[in-house]
Amino acid sequence: MVLNNTKTDQVMSLKPKKSLGQHFLRSEKVLEKIISESDLSKKDTVLEVGPGLGHLTKKLLERADKVIAVEKDDRLIPLLSKKFASEISRGRLGLVHTDILSFDPSTYLKSKEGYKIVANLPYYLTGKFLRKFLSGHEESKLESMTLLLQKEVAQRIVARDGKESLLSISIKAFGKPHYVATVKRDFFKPRPKVDSAILLIDKVGDKILKGEEQKLFFSIVKRGFSSKRKKLTNNLKALGDSNFWQEAFKNCRLSQNTRAEELSVRDWLCLTKECESE
Repeated sequence: MVLNNTKTDQVMSLKPKKSLGQHFLRSEKVLEKIISESDLSKKDTVLEVGPGLGHLTKKLLERADKVIAVEKDDRLIPLLSKKFASEISRGRLGLVHTDILSFDPSTYLKSKEGYKIVANLPYYLTGKFLRKFLSGHEESKLESMTLLLQKEVAQRIVARDGKESLLSISIKAFGKPHYVATVKRDFFKPRPKVDSAILLIDKVGDKILKGEEQKLFFSIVKRGFSSKRKKLTNNLKALGDSNFWQEAFKNCRLSQNTRAEELSVRDWLCLTKECESE
């Protein structure tokens, strides 16, 4: 949610809801950065998560063809309905009062219609949100995500330290993450305990994992990261005998001594293909 001036505070007398993990963004500069990274055109449909008072919504409507804004806070629905009455009546804005985890994009999108997500995510929601929308990208035609989330999570996703994790591989299996910028905690009200970051995930769907292949891929990855200090071959024994994995590692040009954090998405995909051909 974005709150950019004192007058708005006074008009609304709106206190952030702790239960919703609300922290109001108070920086026009950060807002413009989010918009620019979203790379919108007049042909785009945008799913906005947590429109709040509608400051970001207004800018999205200026650049995109259509915006679907999903807001859980019932205090904000009347305000948004009044503020964007014209856009709603013309079909340019769809205002949905629900929890984003219960939201089905296909209900509001035309068949095969692509869309982009722009979201200021509550910290507690990040993992479930990413799983829901990335794992279902094939059906919903998701193209990209521009997210404001916890800095530490963004760093883990892009693996800035050169070490992959279950989280980073899970994201990179569906798209390409980019760490755009750090957003200091002072830009929010109330001030959170940690800094945030703008994260762009584009090229969603380029690495298509479908059905059983997706299940197999993640079963291998999850097992591989089950004990970070152990060699990967030891972690994977539960999914097949040692001789099989030795051959699979050889075919994928991986060292028998490698650990899960050293493998790229391409490496995990290769191991998945080896299991499929077994």
